[in-house]
This record gives sequence, structure tokens and C-alpha cells, in this order.
Amino acid sequence: MARINKGIELLEQGQPFYATHPTELTYEAGLKDSQTWADMLMTDFEHHPFDTVGLTNYMRGLKDGGPTPSGHATPTVLCTLPSNAITPEEVRYNAWQARHVLSAGLHGILHTHTRTAEAVKAFVQITRYPFQKLSRDVIGEGLRGAGGQRPANEIWGLSPAEYAKVADPWPLNPEGELILGLKIEDKYCLENVDEIVEVPGIGFAEWGPGDMGMSFELPDAHDPPYPQVMNDARDTINAALSKKGIGFYASWADDDMTMEQRVDYSLDVLKVRMMGATEEWAAYGRKKTGRTMPV
Repeated sequence: MARINKGIELLEQGQPFYATHPTELTYEAGLKDSQTWADMLMTDFEHHPFDTVGLTNYMRGLKDGGPTPSGHATPTVLCTLPSNAITPEEVRYNAWQARHVLSAGLHGILHTHTRTAEAVKAFVQITRYPFQKLSRDVIGEGLRGAGGQRPANEIWGLSPAEYAKVADPWPLNPEGELILGLKIEDKYCLENVDEIVEVPGIGFAEWGPGDMGMSFELPDAHDPPYPQVMNDARDTINAALSKKGIGFYASWADDDMTMEQRVDYSLDVLKVRMMGATEEWAAYGRKKTGRTMPV
């Protein structure tokens, strides 16, 4: 069966993918964004209202406006959550947030301030159905309950039973269509990065330069040039991810570089696999890596 999650498909092909944000969370915006140039749409519930009604309508618009130019039912859609992943207790107490967004038909979640391996295990656990057995000895029995298959299965074009089978984190489950990401974005997360990347079920991670800078008492260090402590943090996280084959999600907003130089630096030096981008940025990157599949 062809991949539902375009982001996973591209990662399996060794291709980076390019992300932007939804224009707004309405059915009409979904219809429009169904033909987006982007591979992935990222919704920010970390800092903005947790609008799951709007999200559900938006996903229906994406579905009804599709398929995408690449033939997928919708672009890959992820979101952050209002809660963090600082402790496993925080993750489990707020599992309802993950349930709600996944039931709307999202393809994954990017969780924030992931400070310990145990918190990350809890994150993977709350996205899984209890019948899934792969790595259950490490993660624990899944905590996602029956009843949330709809309307997600309709967005994905599957029966409820088919949806439940593939709504599992990749690459833990090679047939899974969920992609889970982490923000390893403060000095406490940084200290535990080697243990964090060992948790099965994580598809990508970013280093969250804004929050990483604040953690080092640098309130305005979101963009380059970075002080050495920030460069060291990024390199430590990137090296740990690379060792485990986990995709690095980052952008490079250096005003002293041209757009082409930023893309080259991101792909060639940082080895970025996912990045926030503009349409022009994405077009240049796709040409650079010889991408043949339609956008």
C-alpha cells in the first residue's frame, strides 16, 4: 500500500522535506491548503489556542480539496501541544491533548521540552493502541483508546480497523503512518540527549534555538550567528540524532547568506532532513537533491 504520510515516504527515500504553517484552521483554508507546495503543515498549539474544532474542520477541508499534487490524500499535518514533555507524569496527565489531535486525522505530533527518556517513552505510549506489540517491553502498553478512529480514518481513507493498525509510530513500526518528533530545546534536555534518542518511536527532532538560548540566559539568540554554547548544543543534538538515524529538523535564518546559501548550508553542513521553508526555498532544495516525485 502506498504511504499515507508523505513525510515518512520522503524520509524513506532519503529526501528532505519542507514545511509551512496552515493559513488558518477552517474548512475553507483546508480546501485551499490541500494544494500547498509544502510537504508538511505544522500547527502551533504550543503558544496559540488549542482549537481542535478548527483543526477537525481544517483536516476535512484538506481531504475534500485533495488529493495533493503528489497524489496523497492530504499533506502531512503535525502539531505541537499546549503541554510539555518535561516529566512522564505531565505527558500522561495531558494524554487527552494527543488523543484529540490524532482523532482529527493528524499524522503526528512534535512534543516540546522533552527532558528525559522516561518522558519520551510516555509520549510514544500515549499515541499507541494497546494491541500494538513492537517494543512494548520498553514503551509499555499503548494508552490510546478505542473510539478515536473516527474521523481520522475518513481523513486517511481507511476503515476504522485499517486506521488502528497503521496509526502507530514510524520507524518503530515500519508500517506505521504516525511520525513523532521532539524538541530537545533546553540545557536539561541537552544533558539527557544520548538517553532520549534511544527511545524507539521517534522519527525526528529539533534543537529549538529560541528556547535553548533562553535556557542559557540568552533571550534573543533564536537566529545565527550563535554564541559557541549554542553551536555546541546544536552539534551535540545533531550528532546524537545522526548516530541513531533520526532526522534533524531545523532552518538556517542567517541574514548574511543568500537563500541558496542557506539551503546549501542546511543540507550539506547541518544535514537537515526537515525544515521550515518558503516555496522558493523548497523548490531550490528539491532540485538540489534530485527530487523526482511531484510536490
